[in-house]
Amino acid sequence: MLQQLLDSALPIGGFSHSFGLETLIQEGGIRSAADLEQYLRAMLEQSWATTDALVVSAVYRDAPAGEYRRLWAAERIVHVQRIGTETRSGMEKMGRRLLALAASIYPGCRMEELEKAYREGECLLTHPLVFGWICWQSGIGREQAVQGWLYGSISNAVNSALRLMAIGQTEAQRMLALLSADAGRAAGITLGMEPEEAWSNMPFAELAMIRHETLYSRLFMS
Repeated sequence: MLQQLLDSALPIGGFSHSFGLETLIQEGGIRSAADLEQYLRAMLEQSWATTDALVVSAVYRDAPAGEYRRLWAAERIVHVQRIGTETRSGMEKMGRRLLALAASIYPGCRMEELEKAYREGECLLTHPLVFGWICWQSGIGREQAVQGWLYGSISNAVNSALRLMAIGQTEAQRMLALLSADAGRAAGITLGMEPEEAWSNMPFAELAMIRHETLYSRLFMS
Protein backbone atom coordinates (compact mmCIF):
# COMPACT_ATOMS: atom_id res chain seq x y z
CA MET A 1 0.00 0.00 0.00
CA LEU A 2 2.80 2.45 0.84
CA GLN A 3 4.34 1.89 -2.60
CA GLN A 4 1.02 2.81 -4.19
CA LEU A 5 0.66 5.96 -2.07
CA LEU A 6 4.15 7.04 -3.14
CA ASP A 7 3.63 6.29 -6.83
CA SER A 8 3.93 9.46 -8.91
CA ALA A 9 1.15 8.08 -11.12
CA LEU A 10 -1.36 8.18 -8.25
CA PRO A 11 -4.14 10.40 -9.66
CA ILE A 12 -4.23 13.14 -7.02
CA GLY A 13 -2.61 15.90 -9.08
CA GLY A 14 0.94 15.73 -7.75
CA PHE A 15 2.36 15.73 -11.28
CA SER A 16 0.82 19.21 -11.78
CA HIS A 17 2.74 20.88 -8.95
CA SER A 18 6.44 21.76 -8.72
CA PHE A 19 6.03 23.80 -5.50
CA GLY A 20 8.35 26.58 -6.65
CA LEU A 21 10.91 24.42 -8.44
CA GLU A 22 9.74 25.68 -11.84
CA THR A 23 10.43 29.27 -10.75
CA LEU A 24 13.94 28.45 -9.53
CA ILE A 25 14.87 26.66 -12.75
CA GLN A 26 13.33 29.26 -15.05
CA GLU A 27 15.02 32.14 -13.19
CA GLY A 28 18.40 30.39 -13.08
CA GLY A 29 18.57 29.66 -9.36
CA ILE A 30 19.03 25.97 -10.21
CA ARG A 31 21.11 25.33 -13.34
CA SER A 32 22.60 21.84 -12.97
CA ALA A 33 22.09 18.44 -11.39
CA ALA A 34 24.53 19.45 -8.64
CA ASP A 35 22.42 22.55 -7.89
CA LEU A 36 19.27 20.42 -7.79
CA GLU A 37 20.83 17.90 -5.44
CA GLN A 38 21.96 20.65 -3.07
CA TYR A 39 18.50 22.22 -3.16
CA LEU A 40 16.71 18.92 -2.45
CA ARG A 41 19.02 18.12 0.45
CA ALA A 42 18.29 21.53 1.98
CA MET A 43 14.54 21.14 1.47
CA LEU A 44 14.66 17.71 3.05
CA GLU A 45 16.30 18.85 6.30
CA GLN A 46 15.15 22.48 6.48
CA SER A 47 11.53 22.17 5.33
CA TRP A 48 9.97 18.80 4.54
CA ALA A 49 11.22 17.05 7.71
CA THR A 50 10.30 19.99 9.94
CA THR A 51 6.87 20.78 8.48
CA ASP A 52 4.78 18.30 6.47
CA ALA A 53 6.40 15.16 7.85
CA LEU A 54 5.42 16.41 11.32
CA VAL A 55 1.76 16.25 10.29
CA VAL A 56 2.23 12.62 9.23
CA SER A 57 3.88 11.96 12.60
CA ALA A 58 1.10 13.79 14.47
CA VAL A 59 -1.49 11.34 13.15
CA TYR A 60 0.30 8.53 15.03
CA ARG A 61 0.54 10.62 18.18
CA ASP A 62 -3.05 11.83 18.30
CA ALA A 63 -5.41 9.66 16.25
CA PRO A 64 -5.03 6.40 18.25
CA ALA A 65 -5.95 8.30 21.43
CA GLY A 66 -8.85 10.12 19.77
CA GLU A 67 -7.11 13.47 20.26
CA TYR A 68 -8.51 14.80 17.02
CA ARG A 69 -8.65 18.49 17.94
CA ARG A 70 -4.96 18.34 18.79
CA LEU A 71 -4.27 16.75 15.42
CA TRP A 72 -6.31 19.32 13.48
CA ALA A 73 -4.47 22.09 15.34
CA ALA A 74 -1.08 20.58 14.43
CA GLU A 75 -2.08 20.43 10.76
CA ARG A 76 -3.11 24.10 10.87
CA ILE A 77 0.15 25.17 12.54
CA VAL A 78 2.09 23.67 9.64
CA HIS A 79 -0.25 24.77 6.88
CA VAL A 80 -0.43 28.46 7.84
CA GLN A 81 3.36 28.66 7.52
CA ARG A 82 3.04 28.23 3.74
CA ILE A 83 3.42 31.71 2.30
CA GLY A 84 2.62 30.96 -1.37
CA THR A 85 -1.09 30.90 -2.21
CA GLU A 86 -0.61 28.31 -4.97
CA THR A 87 1.28 26.03 -2.59
CA ARG A 88 -1.41 26.20 0.10
CA SER A 89 -4.10 25.51 -2.49
CA GLY A 90 -2.10 22.65 -4.04
CA MET A 91 -1.64 20.82 -0.73
CA GLU A 92 -5.36 21.12 0.01
CA LYS A 93 -6.43 19.91 -3.44
CA MET A 94 -4.10 16.90 -3.31
CA GLY A 95 -5.38 15.98 0.15
CA ARG A 96 -9.03 16.12 -0.93
CA ARG A 97 -8.30 14.06 -4.03
CA LEU A 98 -6.43 11.45 -2.01
CA LEU A 99 -9.34 11.18 0.43
CA ALA A 100 -11.79 10.67 -2.43
CA LEU A 101 -9.49 8.08 -4.02
CA ALA A 102 -9.02 6.24 -0.71
CA ALA A 103 -12.75 5.67 -0.42
CA SER A 104 -12.59 3.65 -3.64
CA ILE A 105 -9.32 1.75 -3.35
CA TYR A 106 -8.94 1.34 0.43
CA PRO A 107 -12.45 0.41 1.63
CA GLY A 108 -11.05 -0.96 4.89
CA CYS A 109 -9.75 2.45 5.99
CA ARG A 110 -11.97 4.37 8.39
CA MET A 111 -12.17 7.93 7.05
CA GLU A 112 -15.32 9.22 8.79
CA GLU A 113 -13.45 11.36 11.33
CA LEU A 114 -11.57 13.18 8.59
CA GLU A 115 -14.68 13.72 6.49
CA LYS A 116 -16.70 15.03 9.44
CA ALA A 117 -13.93 17.36 10.61
CA TYR A 118 -13.57 18.79 7.11
CA ARG A 119 -17.32 19.36 6.73
CA GLU A 120 -17.38 21.19 10.04
CA GLY A 121 -14.32 23.30 9.18
CA GLU A 122 -12.09 21.77 11.86
CA CYS A 123 -9.40 20.35 9.57
CA LEU A 124 -8.03 21.38 6.17
CA LEU A 125 -7.54 17.92 4.64
CA THR A 126 -4.01 18.73 3.51
CA HIS A 127 -2.05 16.04 1.70
CA PRO A 128 0.23 15.06 4.63
CA LEU A 129 -2.75 14.70 6.98
CA VAL A 130 -4.65 12.37 4.65
CA PHE A 131 -1.46 10.46 3.74
CA GLY A 132 -0.60 9.95 7.41
CA TRP A 133 -4.16 8.91 8.24
CA ILE A 134 -4.26 6.24 5.50
CA CYS A 135 -0.85 4.92 6.58
CA TRP A 136 -2.00 4.69 10.21
CA GLN A 137 -5.28 3.01 9.27
CA SER A 138 -3.37 0.52 7.11
CA GLY A 139 -1.05 -0.58 9.91
CA ILE A 140 2.06 1.06 8.48
CA GLY A 141 4.50 2.06 11.22
CA ARG A 142 5.12 5.68 12.15
CA GLU A 143 8.79 5.77 11.13
CA GLN A 144 8.07 4.01 7.84
CA ALA A 145 5.27 6.47 7.07
CA VAL A 146 7.47 9.48 7.81
CA GLN A 147 10.32 8.11 5.71
CA GLY A 148 7.84 7.33 2.94
CA TRP A 149 6.55 10.90 2.96
CA LEU A 150 10.07 12.29 2.75
CA TYR A 151 11.05 9.94 -0.06
CA GLY A 152 7.87 10.89 -1.92
CA SER A 153 8.74 14.57 -1.59
CA ILE A 154 12.17 13.94 -3.11
CA SER A 155 10.75 11.75 -5.88
CA ASN A 156 8.09 14.28 -6.88
CA ALA A 157 10.68 17.06 -7.06
CA VAL A 158 13.05 14.95 -9.17
CA ASN A 159 10.24 13.99 -11.55
CA SER A 160 9.35 17.67 -11.91
CA ALA A 161 12.99 18.52 -12.62
CA LEU A 162 13.07 15.91 -15.41
CA ARG A 163 10.46 17.96 -17.25
CA LEU A 164 12.09 21.29 -16.51
CA MET A 165 15.83 20.88 -17.05
CA ALA A 166 18.43 18.90 -18.92
CA ILE A 167 18.96 15.89 -16.67
CA GLY A 168 18.50 12.33 -17.83
CA GLN A 169 16.76 9.35 -16.25
CA THR A 170 20.07 7.83 -15.15
CA GLU A 171 21.09 11.00 -13.32
CA ALA A 172 17.64 11.25 -11.76
CA GLN A 173 17.81 7.69 -10.44
CA ARG A 174 21.33 8.26 -9.10
CA MET A 175 20.03 11.31 -7.22
CA LEU A 176 17.07 9.39 -5.80
CA ALA A 177 19.33 6.61 -4.56
CA LEU A 178 21.71 9.10 -2.95
CA LEU A 179 19.00 11.14 -1.25
CA SER A 180 17.10 8.09 -0.01
CA ALA A 181 19.74 7.64 2.69
CA ASP A 182 19.31 11.30 3.63
CA ALA A 183 15.56 10.72 3.94
CA GLY A 184 16.23 8.14 6.64
CA ARG A 185 18.35 10.61 8.59
CA ALA A 186 15.82 13.39 8.08
CA ALA A 187 13.09 11.15 9.49
CA GLY A 188 15.08 11.16 12.73
CA ILE A 189 14.69 14.95 12.84
CA THR A 190 10.92 14.62 12.42
CA LEU A 191 10.55 11.90 15.04
CA GLY A 192 12.59 13.93 17.53
CA MET A 193 10.20 16.91 17.30
CA GLU A 194 6.65 17.66 18.41
CA PRO A 195 4.39 18.86 15.58
CA GLU A 196 3.83 22.14 17.42
CA GLU A 197 7.55 22.88 16.98
CA ALA A 198 7.22 23.05 13.18
CA TRP A 199 9.50 25.48 11.37
CA SER A 200 10.96 26.05 7.92
CA ASN A 201 14.19 27.78 6.95
CA MET A 202 13.96 27.89 3.15
CA PRO A 203 13.16 31.50 2.17
CA PHE A 204 14.76 30.85 -1.24
CA ALA A 205 12.08 28.24 -1.94
CA GLU A 206 9.22 30.21 -0.34
CA LEU A 207 9.92 33.26 -2.49
CA ALA A 208 10.01 31.04 -5.58
CA MET A 209 6.59 29.63 -4.65
CA ILE A 210 5.20 33.16 -4.35
CA ARG A 211 6.68 34.29 -7.67
CA HIS A 212 5.47 31.25 -9.59
CA GLU A 213 2.06 32.71 -10.41
CA THR A 214 3.71 35.63 -12.24
CA LEU A 215 6.00 33.54 -14.48
CA TYR A 216 5.79 34.30 -18.20
CA SER A 217 5.19 30.64 -19.07
CA ARG A 218 4.30 27.73 -16.79
CA LEU A 219 4.14 23.95 -17.03
CA PHE A 220 2.97 23.51 -13.43
CA MET A 221 0.15 24.84 -11.28
CA SER A 222 2.52 25.84 -8.47
